[in-house]
Amino acid sequence: MEDSSIIIYQTEDGTTKIETRLEDESVWLTIDQMAELFSKSRSTINEHILNIYKEFELIKDDSSRKIGISDFSTKPTNYYNLDVIISVGYRVKSLQGTKFRQWATARLKEYIVKGFTMNDELLKQAGGGNYFVFEKIICA
Repeated sequence: MEDSSIIIYQTEDGTTKIETRLEDESVWLTIDQMAELFSKSRSTINEHILNIYKEFELIKDDSSRKIGISDFSTKPTNYYNLDVIISVGYRVKSLQGTKFRQWATARLKEYIVKGFTMNDELLKQAGGGNYFVFEKIICA
C-alpha cells in the first residue's frame, strides 16, 4: 500500500479511540477495530462481513487486504476498507452503530443536497468563525 498514514477516531464521550490506517484513498480497519468501533463482538463483525461478500454487496478482492509487518513471526492481518466499514455500520445493532448510521446518513444527505460535504465545526475553528458564502447557480 502506498502513502500510509495513521488517523485517530475518538467518540464524543472519549470512551472509544481507534487508530486507523489511511492508505490508497481509503480508511482501513481490522475486524477487532470494527468490533470496538461498533461495540459488538468480533464474531458478530465477522458474520456481517461474510454476509456482505456472500450477498455480493462488495467484492472481497477490492475491499480487503492482508497487511503484514516486518516481523515475519507475526501473521499478516486482514484489513477492510471504508466500503466494508460503512456496510457493517448499516447492519450492526448497537448504540455506536446507530450513531454511525446517523453520522453517515447526515453526510450522504448533505452531499446529495449541496453536492459536497464539509466539517463545519473544523471550518469555524480554523477560520475564527468566519464563513464563506456559497451561491447556488441554477441552470435552466
